[in-house]
Amino acid sequence: MSNQFNRPGDLALVRGRQMLAVAVFATLGACTVQERVYVPPPRVYVPPPPPAASVEVGVELTATEPPPPLPEYEQPPCPEDGYLWTPGYWSYGGGGYYWVPGTWVQPPRVGVLWTPGYWGFAGGVYGFHAGYWGPHIGFYGGVNYGFGYVGVGFAGGRWDGGHFAYNTAVNNVNVTVIHNTYNQTVINNNVTVNNRVSFNGGAGGIQAAPTAQERAAAQEPHVPPTPAQVQHRQQAAQNPALAAKNNGGHPAIAATPKPGAFSGPGVVGARNSGAVMNHEPPANFGNTARPQTNMAPHGNTAPPPAPKPAVKQQAKPPAPKPQQQKHPQEPHKEGDRPR
Repeated sequence: MSNQFNRPGDLALVRGRQMLAVAVFATLGACTVQERVYVPPPRVYVPPPPPAASVEVGVELTATEPPPPLPEYEQPPCPEDGYLWTPGYWSYGGGGYYWVPGTWVQPPRVGVLWTPGYWGFAGGVYGFHAGYWGPHIGFYGGVNYGFGYVGVGFAGGRWDGGHFAYNTAVNNVNVTVIHNTYNQTVINNNVTVNNRVSFNGGAGGIQAAPTAQERAAAQEPHVPPTPAQVQHRQQAAQNPALAAKNNGGHPAIAATPKPGAFSGPGVVGARNSGAVMNHEPPANFGNTARPQTNMAPHGNTAPPPAPKPAVKQQAKPPAPKPQQQKHPQEPHKEGDRPR
């Protein structure tokens, strides 16, 4: 055994093998250590974006200033049977507020009523809640738009089977043409809407909250504005005369007989706008006896003239009766006496 490694060549061979083994183990060890010490890069924390400004659900437009008061105007006559009145309102665009004229509209189907849109103050901004069609009238901010929309509910008419019946006490309807009408006095007991304020909440706004019936109506299926209503608003946005900054809150086109009919017969201008009334009321409109309503005058209706106090006539003293003159009797002669 000792003689086996006496030869130089054998010794060199053994050393070579030892060095090769050491190199192999070193290589494997280096790989193992490198794999164990691998650490993935740390995750970079990205904070979430800041929350956006609080905007109430259902708001279509926002503005930082309140809308102008509602203008005063008359209602044009109903053009045809089946049309429903949709009151005018202030909308908002790149140039500020502009007036969308009130108009008579064909409903999308039988049995639905129009709940007007309204501006409400919440979260530091004024938001516009769009109007909609539904089986019942919902909340519209307590705004008194007039013509049956006194702030709560609707008194301008009702569905009677497949036909709409108009309340002529608050609507301009020619009863010689449209026969499905009735006349019912509208009593407005809500003293908070006796003005022309056009928004709910905030400083100077109407302080009204939804009733139980209005909250229930909000949960019902709704139909958005018809294409004619959408086009009506788009035309209003493109008309410089309807911008509040140009008309001072008194638009020359305050109401129209049909959507998009911004000129011609039936167009009504706001009071103090300088516009000429282009419509002629029906023959029976001024002559039909209508009960006076207890609704306070609003932006859409002119207050009735105060009745003149009756002048009490003082009774004239009776004329003095003429006194009969007494004639002196002549002395009787002796021959004249009766025998």
